Amino acid sequence: MDSTANMTKERAGIQSVEVGFALLEVLSQAHGPLMLRDLAAAAGMSAAKAHRYLVSFQRLQLVVQDSSNTRYDLGPAALKLGLASLSRLDAIKLARERIAPLMEMIGHTLALAVWGNHGPTIVHWEESPQAVTVNLRLGDVMPLLSSATGRCFAAFVSRDAITPLLKDEIARAHKQGRTDVPANLADARALLGEVRQRGAARVVDTLLQGIVGFCVPVFDADGHIALGIVALGPKGSFDPEWDGAVHTPLLEAARQLSSDLGFRH
Repeated sequence: MDSTANMTKERAGIQSVEVGFALLEVLSQAHGPLMLRDLAAAAGMSAAKAHRYLVSFQRLQLVVQDSSNTRYDLGPAALKLGLASLSRLDAIKLARERIAPLMEMIGHTLALAVWGNHGPTIVHWEESPQAVTVNLRLGDVMPLLSSATGRCFAAFVSRDAITPLLKDEIARAHKQGRTDVPANLADARALLGEVRQRGAARVVDTLLQGIVGFCVPVFDADGHIALGIVALGPKGSFDPEWDGAVHTPLLEAARQLSSDLGFRH
């Protein structure tokens, strides 16, 4: 009986810690320091109750108070915890853990890509039961302007880094007589501007005939693109619409993963 009671008590945890954490959660999501009344209200508690927790958090350096305006903000100890957590995060590992359930939801093949030495590179492939016959392999580098993956990275990698690569790809495409890429750098930048506006890239019959592809960016805590989540499938069964059955869950998964990596929208 005593053993059972002790196990129940351990599972119950310490409620006051959980209640107090609400204050830290509010501060982490705020755009700046908060007055006591606003902080307490957002955490769903009285100002007096919130103040008692904040006194303890100040002693632990989880919270600091500006003496000039009495506003509260996260303290150095909270920063140390956050940085330690971020240093342990592996974006690819986290993404791979979520690919299988996402594929079941979408019903189509998914892949992960990162920015490699030569451009956007496929590093993981999860094939749907509705397998797509495509000539893609792990390690393949995707073109910047004729693939959803390439467009996604080209839109969010720094302009200085991407401009020379765009010029080279446009020149090669013109020599080959291709018409599935922008005619010049201005057109390419307009295309990538649309990708940034939508938060995703899409191609239909561009790189692969009969295939639709989406790619959505995942950002790290510094706001840099960490990886791209790619979905592709045949036109006959793949929803190509923005905000459709593929784009919506794909975008939501990328946003959640970005948030888990420390990115603040």
